[in-house]
Amino acid sequence: MIRVFDVLFSLLGLIVGMPVLLVLWVIGLFDTGSPLFRQERVGRFKRPFVLVKFRTMRPETVSVASHLADASAVTGFGRFLRRTKLDELPQLWNVLKGEMSLVGPRPCLFNQTELIEEREKRGVYKVRPGITGLAQVNDIDMSTPALLAETDAKMIASLGVRDYFWYIFLTVTGKGTGDRIKG
Repeated sequence: MIRVFDVLFSLLGLIVGMPVLLVLWVIGLFDTGSPLFRQERVGRFKRPFVLVKFRTMRPETVSVASHLADASAVTGFGRFLRRTKLDELPQLWNVLKGEMSLVGPRPCLFNQTELIEEREKRGVYKVRPGITGLAQVNDIDMSTPALLAETDAKMIASLGVRDYFWYIFLTVTGKGTGDRIKG
């Protein structure tokens, strides 16, 4: 049932949100010269997939987890995108393709071995990664791998339609700070 909601809402979001996506893309083009950010992430069953977001950091920034990135790498427009969570909108394409869900554990990088091990122990990779979830609305990020994996597993064990909509509602209304950047 959740996959049906994912397809329906991601398709609707891409169609209705197309004018916003285009405006953000154009502004991003002027901001960094390369408005979309693509990065290989760990997906369901630990399979790689390419996550797509709006770029919030300068293109030459080293590819690391957000909590390890330097705040000076984030552009002014990027700060706006992160604060409003609009940088996540292109991931609706990942959801539509079946690589992600709207709700699930945030996909990590393959070099985040401690987090991968913690998630593997708890069966987190049996589900699609998500744009938002229990950890995100509670400000738990990838800087605390064991806590994040534990929170992801807790969410997966109890995730139903009601929680699915609740996490989306909390995210849209501004709960959670998104990925933290040191600095």
